Amino acid sequence: MTEAGPRRHLAEKIAGEIVLSDDPGATLRKWRTDFSIAQTDLAAELDVSPSVISDYESGRRESPGIAVVRRVVRGLLDIDERRGGDRIRQYARVLSAGFESDIVQDLREYPTTLPLGRFYEAVGAEEVVPGTAAKIAGHTVIDSIEVITRLSSGEFDRLYGQSTNRALVFTNVTRGESPLVALRVMAHTPSALVLHGLKRGDLWEHAEALARVEGCSLALCDRPLADVLDALENLP
Repeated sequence: MTEAGPRRHLAEKIAGEIVLSDDPGATLRKWRTDFSIAQTDLAAELDVSPSVISDYESGRRESPGIAVVRRVVRGLLDIDERRGGDRIRQYARVLSAGFESDIVQDLREYPTTLPLGRFYEAVGAEEVVPGTAAKIAGHTVIDSIEVITRLSSGEFDRLYGQSTNRALVFTNVTRGESPLVALRVMAHTPSALVLHGLKRGDLWEHAEALARVEGCSLALCDRPLADVLDALENLP
């Protein structure tokens, strides 16, 4: 795939979601925050007042037309490219693995194995159950609701990329039941399971026991997802 390919596909996806959304402003806001771009930065890129962006996102201004959406999408992608293209690269990796970006938010193989403790430190995760693996070879960031409701059992294996020796990070988690139950029925067990958005007191009471049975490290992380994705992009 050429360098322009992922950008073009991502531009089409963002524009399509905004135009077809029942709440275009909220969808625009979702993508802007996914890119970790402030309203003021996007406004400067488009040469408009920050209040214009705020009005679109809040619904105070009439839904943006195609021309405005095109400018917004181009602005998001141009800013990302100047920052190093992290979000475009993440989308390209997910696309090449055959997933939609609302199911798998990032999938990556490392050039060399990485100590699991360093991975946890990078994303701000707290290990609650130790596993058997000291190092991992990659990670996959998954929306727990989307993956469970939309993927077949056969498609689950593709979440592992090139190796099961990886960390699976489940986002959109409330207590952790679904990821842990999925772990039990998967044909293969990952080295580590990270539940994003949870604190220790919110964890399902059976989660730790199930992780021990599988020999899988279990960790919790409650940093903003955009910060987690940024940290993962900066791993080796």
